[in-house]
Amino acid sequence: MNVLANPACWLVVNPASGNNTASSTDTVAAALAERGFRVGRVIAFPDDDLPTPAALDAAGVALVVVYTGDGTVNALVNGLAGWGGAVVVLPGGTMNLLARRLHRDLGFEQILDIVAAGGARPGRLACVRCDAGLATAGLLVGPGTCWSRVRESMRNMAIAEVATGAIAAIRQSATGPFVLAPDNALAREGGYPLIELTPGEHGLQADGYYAEAPLEYAGQAWAVLRRRFREGPHDRLGVAASIRLASIDGSPLDCLIDGEPAQCPSPCTFTVEPCGVDLLATAHDL
Repeated sequence: MNVLANPACWLVVNPASGNNTASSTDTVAAALAERGFRVGRVIAFPDDDLPTPAALDAAGVALVVVYTGDGTVNALVNGLAGWGGAVVVLPGGTMNLLARRLHRDLGFEQILDIVAAGGARPGRLACVRCDAGLATAGLLVGPGTCWSRVRESMRNMAIAEVATGAIAAIRQSATGPFVLAPDNALAREGGYPLIELTPGEHGLQADGYYAEAPLEYAGQAWAVLRRRFREGPHDRLGVAASIRLASIDGSPLDCLIDGEPAQCPSPCTFTVEPCGVDLLATAHDL
């Protein structure tokens, strides 16, 4: 895709996101200008509204560059569903889940170099659809998702909240309503404190994470905080076009959609659905 055929773009930032600083907007805007892009507007979310297809088309803009955290990226990408332009996702947050899926570990300058040289490919990535929304990078289900609150406290340097939250999270992970995959013959009968759903070209990959002893929940939690689940014990439940999950007691399912908390009814069917707008990728999908 020759994005320089129409070098006009809008830049979306979020001052509260992990990698954003007081000077990061200027740095990213300068990097775009150095590579031939013309930044027509800078949108600082949430003070500014996210761009809409109608506003972009009216401005003659066919490219949006986003340098924010995963939550803002998710809202932007889903809000642009049906638009005919393309989005460049840069790693501007803490976890950068979608950016890693599109670019692996490349920094934003390397990504822009490839995009400017015409080496990025547009595509509609496979995503996870559930009753609570569309996850572009991945979705977690179960009481173990409560560790996201501890991660937020760590990011805000709220040490007392981290300690209190960690104790509560270990208890919730160990005793909360586990998640069942009732139609999957490989799943544990007692369920899991955390099930990860990863979208890909062949469908949804499901992995159930568990701990054999209370102390192991602390170790598993540390993996959750760093998004390194595969360090802990887990069952590979396979790949399918959809999967039905249910809480063991019928209560709502706690979820993390691209890192943002949400709830789904129990049971809930999770399916594969393509992204609604083209995303520019510089590497093979993870």
